[in-house]
Amino acid sequence: MAQAIGGQAVLEGVMMRGPRNWAVAVRKPDGEIAQVARPIDPLMARHWTLRLPVVRGVVALGESLAIGFRALSVSANYAAAEEADGDGEPAEIGRWAIFFSFAIAIGFALMLFKVSPALITKVLPVSGGGQFVIVEGLIRVAIFIAYLSLLTLIPSLRRVFQYHAAEHKAINAYEAGDELTPENAQRHSLIHPRCGTAFLLWVMVIGVFVFATLGELDWQWLILSRIALLPVIAGIAYELIRYAGKHQDNRVLMTLLAPGLWLQRLTTREPTLDQLEVSIRALREVLEREGRQAPADRRVEVMA
Repeated sequence: MAQAIGGQAVLEGVMMRGPRNWAVAVRKPDGEIAQVARPIDPLMARHWTLRLPVVRGVVALGESLAIGFRALSVSANYAAAEEADGDGEPAEIGRWAIFFSFAIAIGFALMLFKVSPALITKVLPVSGGGQFVIVEGLIRVAIFIAYLSLLTLIPSLRRVFQYHAAEHKAINAYEAGDELTPENAQRHSLIHPRCGTAFLLWVMVIGVFVFATLGELDWQWLILSRIALLPVIAGIAYELIRYAGKHQDNRVLMTLLAPGLWLQRLTTREPTLDQLEVSIRALREVLEREGRQAPADRRVEVMA
């Protein structure tokens, strides 16, 4: 069975992960590339119920967020040239700090993209449950696109977007079976069907259909339903993106997913060869620890 290779842009670097290991590579202020690798104890390997469709999406999302926060903490310390005493590696933030950061980020996202659109729609002159969820969905997508557009105006985030594209290009090159060099990776697309940006868009679109079964609710139940059903919606979106990654040659499917691919243009910028070198370093480290060859001698399931 094919196994996934995924990734995430971090500060001045890229995190790559496989089923059992993750690695982050960072360009330090002195120009050298530093890297840190850690094993993964996957939750889905602990019980078969966690591998059920939709459920596995919720588990994978939570696991990815936790690893992402850890990788960000490592990259932030390296980018600031703050090394841990004695071992040359930066200290990771503690478990409670990760939990607190996780809670703040999730709370902000819920208020901005889930609760706010529902409350805004509630005060509009909208009649009928079907019309309500459609208007709510349009407002939610509009807020999401506006939010991403505002992020592109922040100069300091341009390099993060370049590393995001470097992550995509490295994985695309690996999936195509090309030798992993910056020059080869540069020729590949900075778009990937399993990008988290596309995933978030589909969470919003699928939400329209899920919430349509509830109709218009009183405001307290409205807020509760938007929060409580998020894991179900995220699980469904995960299955869709997962399926798309296995059928990239299906033109009909790719056409349906095109809006999510177009949206990646907001969160990616053409990377430099130096940035691709960092991305490839992280990818090679994960491949080595997973016991896999680079370049791949066959197509594998890739989760960008």
